[in-house]
Amino acid sequence: MFLQGYMEPKDSNSTSVSEFILLGLGETEKLQSVVFILFLLAYMVTIGGNLGILAAILLEPKLHTPMYFFLGNLSLLDAGCITVTVPSMLGRLLSHKLAISYDACISQLFFFHLLAGTDCFLLTAMAYDRFLAICRPLTYSTRMSQAVQRILVVVCWACALTNALTHTIALNTLNFCGPNEVNHFYCDLPQLFQLSCSSTKLNELLLFGVGFIMTGAPVVLIITSYIHVVATVLQMHSVEGRKKAFSTCGSHLTVVCLFYGTGIFNYMRLGSEEASDKDKGVGVFNTIINPMLNPLIYSLRNSDVQQALRRVIVGRWLLR
Repeated sequence: MFLQGYMEPKDSNSTSVSEFILLGLGETEKLQSVVFILFLLAYMVTIGGNLGILAAILLEPKLHTPMYFFLGNLSLLDAGCITVTVPSMLGRLLSHKLAISYDACISQLFFFHLLAGTDCFLLTAMAYDRFLAICRPLTYSTRMSQAVQRILVVVCWACALTNALTHTIALNTLNFCGPNEVNHFYCDLPQLFQLSCSSTKLNELLLFGVGFIMTGAPVVLIITSYIHVVATVLQMHSVEGRKKAFSTCGSHLTVVCLFYGTGIFNYMRLGSEEASDKDKGVGVFNTIINPMLNPLIYSLRNSDVQQALRRVIVGRWLLR
């Protein structure tokens, strides 16, 4: 049925698949229409929410602090993550063409892992920022200067780039000779491994090993930071200060649990051979629900962000 997705290999190591068929989430045309509307609305809400928070941070001087500098970067990453996967899916649903070229598939995988990986390390930097702000307030301004903030963000991008390049290069060593049907709505490593004609043992070990480092080290650092934070907050005499500290940290911990929980489930199951609806569900969480919830979590639990958003949205209209 999908013979157009194959080409004759030039040699024994060349890839013989020129395109993949992304089966998506809906099997019938009616269900695909429902999925299109839901995903379009989710994309618009996510982009609007994240760009709204970014605008509030840029335009409100009160939010020109390290914590909101990192939050602004997180909003950019969330907008990028959903843009890598959803618009192309909406385009396929609209055109009723499920095919994606091999190069486009590999590019999508690379940019998704680059942005999601940066997100992973940035959440760790945000935990370190909260640790310094609450546990080391006297030296906070010097330890979290603008130079340090920029260095932390650059390090996050560099580590994520290394991870994305490693997996992309390793994936390109595999041979794909059919079938070419991907039981997912975007290109990702576990699903592509199942279609390889060559052994994926090294790739799976690499995914598991690097994934263990990328989740294990940040999780340990985040937990360690928050153990110190909780101990310090409990010693505060001010009820208002304690409440504000727990509110700010609670937002970050909620995002951390959602992000790492779905990430561990998706990538740390070594030896899983069959794609399932669970994988698609986790994919929806990774690419759509998490980026959509993050601005809601931070704005609902943070009065400073709420006030800034009101001033940016309502105030600008009143000034006109």
